[in-house]
Amino acid sequence: MLSTGYKISSEEAIRLEDRYGAHNYHPLPVVLSKGEGVFVWSPEGKKFYDFLSAYSAVNQGHCHPHILKALVDQASRLTLTSRAFYNDVLGPYEKYITELLGYDKVLPMNTGVEGGETAIKLARKWAYKVKGIAENQAKVIFAEGNFWGRTMAAISSSSDPSSYQGFGPYMPGFELVPYNDLAALEQALQDPNVAAFMVEPIQGEAGVVVPDDGYLSSAFALCKKHNVLLIADEVQTGLARTGKMLACDHEGVRPDILILGKALSGGVLPVSAVLADDEIMLCIKPGEHGSTYGGNPLACMVAVAALQVLVDEQLAERSEQAGIYFRQRMADLQKQRPELVSLVRGKGLLNAVVIHDDPEGDCAWRICLALAENGVLAKPTHGNIIRFAPPLVITDEELTDACDIISQTILGFRQ
Repeated sequence: MLSTGYKISSEEAIRLEDRYGAHNYHPLPVVLSKGEGVFVWSPEGKKFYDFLSAYSAVNQGHCHPHILKALVDQASRLTLTSRAFYNDVLGPYEKYITELLGYDKVLPMNTGVEGGETAIKLARKWAYKVKGIAENQAKVIFAEGNFWGRTMAAISSSSDPSSYQGFGPYMPGFELVPYNDLAALEQALQDPNVAAFMVEPIQGEAGVVVPDDGYLSSAFALCKKHNVLLIADEVQTGLARTGKMLACDHEGVRPDILILGKALSGGVLPVSAVLADDEIMLCIKPGEHGSTYGGNPLACMVAVAALQVLVDEQLAERSEQAGIYFRQRMADLQKQRPELVSLVRGKGLLNAVVIHDDPEGDCAWRICLALAENGVLAKPTHGNIIRFAPPLVITDEELTDACDIISQTILGFRQ
């Protein structure tokens, strides 16, 4: 039986997952049993820098004491009521997050992909009630390379065969345009049945693909021109990760619909949110959308604490400064190993190093294995791209030390 103080070896943990769990992930062979700040530990006590941050869910660092206190205090009072009743935490949370981010209303959900589903439902409802699109004709445009989860709607909007292949038939009403291509977007927006354009300001899972300066603001202007909603998927890029509270802030864009998740709880439990103004949000009426756990008291209290940490500790500014240093270190590394490191890109502390692949196609994977052996955890995406995204609470000394490990590992790596 699992209990407080339960101990298990790394070898046994991996064996049990392989035997009893679905094989829908391919993790690095590293088992984690403890986390604090920027560090995580194996059951055997090996210490690692976490340079993935649970895909940017732990921007505030592992087990942040302020967030944990909010969790424990609220858990001892009330955890779940459903939305059949009011609770005394949801309203204050809604007031806090809407005033912080400048929207009329918030619709609370649990996971990032639920946030995406909610945004699409909102956009479709708005299209029928406000824009006047004929029933069942609304379209949503997505960018190629997008990733917002693995529900049927998410894979129906994907251009990645590993996400959608073998799971059809797919949901209708979704169309794709190339990312960072304004001409293609403008052409797609000519269709009067387009309700929304849903886009990541920086494509995270695609390999930290950063569009040209001005892409987002120009896309927003095109949407306004054609009476189309801009939905910003900031589940991974939002909440200080890229050097601003929202990645949209880099171009002064206030999206019509904003999706948040991951770091909205500091990695403590699933919390997501969709924000919009009344014209959009109030299109949905009672009974038309919801979730048993969405807006539960525990999640609301944790989310307030997680947001307060971002503001009080100035983590957006920290991310901006630390990101400049990190990319400079990686650019220096690229100059030293140009035959191995082909590109460095990113904003704030969301960065990627693109590796020249070898004939076996596993070069980035083997680098990540070597990094783990040396005490830094990162993971490849799309084969040859290594994403580096440490908790934003990382100190200058810790960042320098981690960059030294990354540099030494890559400089010593043999293809």
